[in-house]
Amino acid sequence: MAIGGVGAAGAAAAYAAIGGARPGAATEQAGFGGLVARAMETGIEISRTAEAASTQALTGQGGVTEAVLAISRAELALQTAVSLRDRVVAAYQDVMRMPI
Repeated sequence: MAIGGVGAAGAAAAYAAIGGARPGAATEQAGFGGLVARAMETGIEISRTAEAASTQALTGQGGVTEAVLAISRAELALQTAVSLRDRVVAAYQDVMRMPI
């Protein structure tokens, strides 16, 4: 099923292309649960990077441009996670409304 014109294979390829896939990750956890766990780990890592970049910028050890880019990337990751959560909740509600 394509969401927004992107199929599951296309979404997985795009995720792997931006560095979401880690070597050996396929053997850790398979399935949807593993995908969610890896996505959360990636989101947390992006947020830690943004925090470190902003701290460096505030102390004068890093550039403002790098901090802004890292924060923007973390914001995008958070917006994506919230959007996915909303879709999962909506899908769950649709399933619960189905007659038996």
